[in-house]
Amino acid sequence: MTATRRVREVAVHARAELGEGPTWDAAAGRLIWVDVLSARVHTYDPATGRRTVRAAGQHVGAAKPRVGGGLVLNLRDGVGLVDVDGAFRWLHRDPAPGRRGNDAAVAPDGALWAGTMRYDEARGGGTLTRLAGDGSARTVLKDVTVSNGTGWSPDGRLMYYVDSPTRRIDVFDVDGERVGDRREFARIEEGAGFPDGLAVDAAGCVWAALWDGGAVRRYTPSGELDQVLRVPVPRPTACAFGGADLTDLYITTARVGQSAPHPLAGSVLVVPSAGQGLPQPPFQG
Repeated sequence: MTATRRVREVAVHARAELGEGPTWDAAAGRLIWVDVLSARVHTYDPATGRRTVRAAGQHVGAAKPRVGGGLVLNLRDGVGLVDVDGAFRWLHRDPAPGRRGNDAAVAPDGALWAGTMRYDEARGGGTLTRLAGDGSARTVLKDVTVSNGTGWSPDGRLMYYVDSPTRRIDVFDVDGERVGDRREFARIEEGAGFPDGLAVDAAGCVWAALWDGGAVRRYTPSGELDQVLRVPVPRPTACAFGGADLTDLYITTARVGQSAPHPLAGSVLVVPSAGQGLPQPPFQG
C-alpha cells in the first residue's frame, strides 16, 4: 500500500529559476544547492539560519563539498574547483557548443560522476563522466539526453541513474569505476511527471523528485512504490537528506517555464523526520 503525505514546510524562501542539486555538507553542517540558470551556489545552515550565495561565473548544474573544504562545481564548460579561500581553477575543462553540466554525484570512493545535457535537450546530446580527484576523466555513458539523478546503494554495489525523458530510474551493477548490467528499476507512468534528482536512504530506498509531477516518490529496494510526498509546486527537481542526524529531506524546486509560478516555486522545502539518510562522501580532489 502506498502512503501519501503533503509537504508544507519551507527551509529557504527563494525565487530560484532552476533550483537543483541539494547536498548535505556534514563537515560544515550546511545544505549546498544551486540555481542552475542564475549561475549561483547557495548554502543554508538550518541551525543558525545563515545563508550564503556565490556567483559561479557560468551555468552550474551541481556543487559538492571537497575533502578539506571548498567545492567542486559541474559547470557549463566542465568541472571546476573552488578552494577554501575562494580561488577557482579548472579540474577538467571540456566545453561543447550548446551543452552544459547538469546533475552530479559523489560516489562512495570519492569520485565525481558528472552529467551533461544540451540546452535544447536534443536526444543523445549528453553524457555521464566519472572524474577522479586528479582530474582524470572517463565517459561512462554516451547518448544521454538529460543526465539527472545518480546515487548508490548502501553497500555501494548498485548505482541508480536517471535520464529524464526515458521516464525511468535505471540501476547498474557497479565495481568502482566499472559499470555492469543496466536495467529498469522503476518507471514513471504518463501524466505523473519526469524523474529528476534522487537520493538513496540507509534502507536502500530510492527517493526521486518528479518534474511536472508535483511530488517526490520513494521506491523500495525491489522497485516498489511505497510512499508519495505531495509538494505544493509542480516542479520539484531533487532531494537530499540532511540535518545533524540525516533525517530531514530537503527538496529543491524550480520556477522556470511557468507563466504564473506558485509563490513557493524556487524555494527549498523540507520534510522533517522523513527517513534515515546516508552520509554523502566529499569529493576526493
